[in-house]
Amino acid sequence: MQEQEARKKGIIQFLISKTFILNLAIAAVVILLLFFLLTRYLKVFTHHGEELTVPDFSGYTMHEIDSLGYSENFDFFVIDSLYDDENKKGAVVLQTPQPGLRVKQGRNIYFTVVASSTEMVLAPDLKDLTLRQAINILESARLKTGKLIYKPSLYKNAVLEQYWKNDTVFPGDTIPRGSVIDLEIGSGERNYRIPVPFLIGKTREEAIYELNIASFNLGSEFYMDSIVDKNQRVYMQDPSWDSEDAWFPGDSIHLWYRSDSLFNFEDYMKTFLPDSLQVDSLNTGEDTFEF
Repeated sequence: MQEQEARKKGIIQFLISKTFILNLAIAAVVILLLFFLLTRYLKVFTHHGEELTVPDFSGYTMHEIDSLGYSENFDFFVIDSLYDDENKKGAVVLQTPQPGLRVKQGRNIYFTVVASSTEMVLAPDLKDLTLRQAINILESARLKTGKLIYKPSLYKNAVLEQYWKNDTVFPGDTIPRGSVIDLEIGSGERNYRIPVPFLIGKTREEAIYELNIASFNLGSEFYMDSIVDKNQRVYMQDPSWDSEDAWFPGDSIHLWYRSDSLFNFEDYMKTFLPDSLQVDSLNTGEDTFEF
């Protein structure tokens, strides 16, 4: 009993001794110092409070991004690819996070880029279809209508053969997406003239589609402005839509373009009064005049 009381008394005396209090104070200071150093390290390691604006990487390849030094601030990952004929292979088309957002240094940036290889598609079976059907099928198959070659045939305006690179292409053949397919078309028992469509103000793609539907070929193309961009629209055509000469399937129509960003097409189109147009702009050439 006396031993227990003596032991308790000794413990109490130790806890209130200067040595214990000094050691406790030193331990507390060391703990606080370690905590301070740890928090400082974590701030530096995680770049706490440091934010960067995400650049717009659209159009850049991974090699270009690395050469510009962006890899020092961000980590990049390509997570998907897609086929795109309008952008260079390997170029960024989508990114996450979006450009302009504020993120921490070292943030992961995820990219979708243009595929480096060309997408392959199956050649459709166009034989015996009408020209309009063939053009629409080619468009849905991500192929392009090329030259229209008219040959005498009882099957007027029907597809007789289909060619790719001057050789017959058979249904099911694998060809690159965007390939140009030339079509051999039946001209019927007799030649027949067709009206020239009104193409002024249309984009190049719209004009070519209407030319093909109307049984014409695209002739020479001329760009009148110093730049060539996606805003080009038809400024002039030859032959004109109001030509009194006879034009036949397979004839070529020549087009002149101007940039919509440099030329006021809205005012220009007002100069073409409806009663001056012999052919409506939506005329596809199916109503023909035989002679």
